[in-house]
Amino acid sequence: MVDPADKAASDEAASVEVVSAPAAVTPSPSGDPLHGVTLATIIERLHGAYGWDELARMVPVRCFQFDPSVQSSLKFLRRTPWARAKVEALYRDLVTT
Repeated sequence: MVDPADKAASDEAASVEVVSAPAAVTPSPSGDPLHGVTLATIIERLHGAYGWDELARMVPVRCFQFDPSVQSSLKFLRRTPWARAKVEALYRDLVTT
């Protein structure tokens, strides 16, 4: 027969949730720097590193040139594979150098 005090202690220990801090950007096991990185994160990192003006020079698209924002860039890049490929290549260069 199980002692009720032991069962309560066991239930309490089982309900403890371990929460860890988010890890820093680490290389993925696959070796692909894009693995697990959202398009929004890519745009934010590129904007932080280069700014909108430089991004517009590197990838001449309207979403970087006129009234740029992360939201407008996401909308355009999700629908335009050639521009997304250029942005992803810039990000790869940024994180691997």
